[in-house]
Amino acid sequence: MARLTPAPEPLENLHDLSLVQDVSARHALDADDEPDEALDLSEVADDPELAAEDTPDFAKTFTASDSESVDPVRLYLRDVETERLLTAEEEVSYSRRAQAGDESARQKMIVCNLRLVIKIARRYMNRGLDLLDLIEEGNLGLMRAVEKFDPERGFRFSTYATWWIRQTIERGLMNQSRTVRLPVHVVKEVHSFNRAARKIAQNQNAEVTAEQIADHLDRPVDDVLKVMAYNERQSSFDSPLKGDGEFSLLDLIPDEACNQPDEILQDNGVNTLLNKLLSQLESKQREVLMRRYGLRGYETQTLEEVGALLGVTRERVRQIQLEAVRKLKQLAKNAGVTADTIFAQ
Repeated sequence: MARLTPAPEPLENLHDLSLVQDVSARHALDADDEPDEALDLSEVADDPELAAEDTPDFAKTFTASDSESVDPVRLYLRDVETERLLTAEEEVSYSRRAQAGDESARQKMIVCNLRLVIKIARRYMNRGLDLLDLIEEGNLGLMRAVEKFDPERGFRFSTYATWWIRQTIERGLMNQSRTVRLPVHVVKEVHSFNRAARKIAQNQNAEVTAEQIADHLDRPVDDVLKVMAYNERQSSFDSPLKGDGEFSLLDLIPDEACNQPDEILQDNGVNTLLNKLLSQLESKQREVLMRRYGLRGYETQTLEEVGALLGVTRERVRQIQLEAVRKLKQLAKNAGVTADTIFAQ
């Protein structure tokens, strides 16, 4: 079953009925599904940014450098902008016809208000969903608003639809933007605190603190700290990186079990120098160091084990080791290398 989506390809005709068919069961809203907040329409009516008549040329808001990732958006916006906004009288007329079962009137109400969805969706960018996904979620709210709108109440349709569009976008963010899904009431708390933080940040250059948010909302600081802890972003190791999507985050994580090329080169250089310095020691000193430190393939051995192999006491092995280390450090210093470089290996 077709559903209203921000098509990734050019829309040849926004009047195509397939654009305004009922959505699939995955996205459909229940018949009794009302907004989570009371419809304080006066708040939206007074918001100049949401006035449909003041809709900018959205396609111009994206820079040329974004063309690769924004092309589907440009195509969609270009088609949406061709639709004329409805007057208040037309809204009442089309709404009444839509409620009476006129599918063409319902389609007209939806298509002529797609720009409102885009305007609202742009407010939710950088919160976990791409702009096209946000628009798609908002379109679902727009369709429900057409079904529920009562033209006899005296409000403009854009005022009423704004609440439905916001609700579906926020619900989409709750359901899709997090790896671990949080309860709806927790997500709303996070959004509330984030809005407060952004408002505070507009009046200062310093980072917003939990105490400031708590004071602004008249909430305990502990509540703010607890809820904002849920605001940490999670990323899947398999999520593609920006660009061509060929690489994922997992490709950037080094394998701790494998030595890095620069480490291998450094180790090889130190080992070559160490072998050169060892060759300048007396044979017994060299033997003690190799066995005590596990060099040249030897297993690390105790003073008693080395003493038994060399036929000397444990104390004598310790003395030979100290003499050999002292001499090795001096040889390293003469070669312009610190002793730490040698013994760190």
